[in-house]
Amino acid sequence: MTDKSCEIEIKESDSALEIVLCGEIDHHSAVNVRGKIDSAIERIGPKKTVIDLSGIEFMDSSGLGLIMGRYALMRKLGGDLSVKNPNPRIVKIFELAGLERIVQIERSEIQLTEKSRHATSRKRRKSKGRGVRTENKGK
Repeated sequence: MTDKSCEIEIKESDSALEIVLCGEIDHHSAVNVRGKIDSAIERIGPKKTVIDLSGIEFMDSSGLGLIMGRYALMRKLGGDLSVKNPNPRIVKIFELAGLERIVQIERSEIQLTEKSRHATSRKRRKSKGRGVRTENKGK
């Protein structure tokens, strides 16, 4: 069995903190990640914290709790939190939980292009086979 824990890299700059996560966030890894992020936030006191999820392959409800807890901590300290580059499955989890209404989601240009392309192809699939309806009146 392979260990699919979550790796964490913490990057500091001026008044911002970037947390880069890679792997999986589940109830096993969330405790460790939460401790490291909280420690960095309390030590640095950033105005903004960005959690980069581009390397996250899987996230369960523990991941939602991890993000919501860090959001609450940053708000308590007078700062902001956003997530960056989540994959489409994670975005769907955020949407179902209503998290995208609370936490800002930053997307790269590549993700925005892919999202636009996906929405366009979905519209085309929905409209396929929908021609002009005509009714045969009087016969």
